[in-house]
Amino acid sequence: MASGSPVDFPVPVDELGKVFGTDFPVTLGSKMGIVVHEATPQRLVATMPVEGNIQPYGLLHGGASCVLAETLGSIGSALHAGPDAIAVGIEINATHHRSATSGLVTGTATPVHLGRTLATYEIVITDEAGKRVCTARLSCLIRRNE
Repeated sequence: MASGSPVDFPVPVDELGKVFGTDFPVTLGSKMGIVVHEATPQRLVATMPVEGNIQPYGLLHGGASCVLAETLGSIGSALHAGPDAIAVGIEINATHHRSATSGLVTGTATPVHLGRTLATYEIVITDEAGKRVCTARLSCLIRRNE
């Protein structure tokens, strides 16, 4: 965020509405415990607890990893697009490399492409030991308010 940003990190994902000048309703990201630690169009970092986001075998649910990835990529796309546009996810893919069974996972998103109408981010999710749990890619369509 730029100097003088209204957000002091870390922040629960729903409080990022201050950046966009709006109050977001409770989102899936907040229900899953996502906390954003860094957010610029060039790099986003957030954590999410494994507990409460597991599948029946006690492993981090693959869909939870996708929620973390889409949350980060969407925030980055919206920051890139600016206040005169909205960004909506149009494609996500994810490769799940290993399981996580406890603690926090960390997602780090970096841009692959930042254009006028499309933004694409790669999101790497790691466990507390720094081992890669998931690699995802999200593309967002940018719609200008013209």
